[in-house]
Amino acid sequence: MKTFIQPGHTLTLTPAAAVASGIGYLFGAAIFGVATNDVVISTPGEFITEGVVTIGKTSALAISVGDRLFWDATNKVVNKTSTAQQCVGVAVEAAANPSATVAMKIGQYLPVAT
Repeated sequence: MKTFIQPGHTLTLTPAAAVASGIGYLFGAAIFGVATNDVVISTPGEFITEGVVTIGKTSALAISVGDRLFWDATNKVVNKTSTAQQCVGVAVEAAANPSATVAMKIGQYLPVAT
């Protein structure tokens, strides 16, 4: 196909801040990726945008399988706070309170039930 560019599992993106390997970054309001290596501010780098990753979470928070996870850009972790934060994935394993990380499927943007 002439218009195909790439599969899209990993994208080369330019963050407005430095991002350490294994840390997430939200590009605009819709592209969330986890840096595959350290990325320098304003320099293109590789970000995983699909798949399952272990990612930092708010330690004092229990997470269940299937919970929506939201990006806390200030603390560079996921949590379950939907107010003023973007949904970036869904938990695929439970994580206790306290614990530092959770297994998350990137890109499962589920609408909030009304």
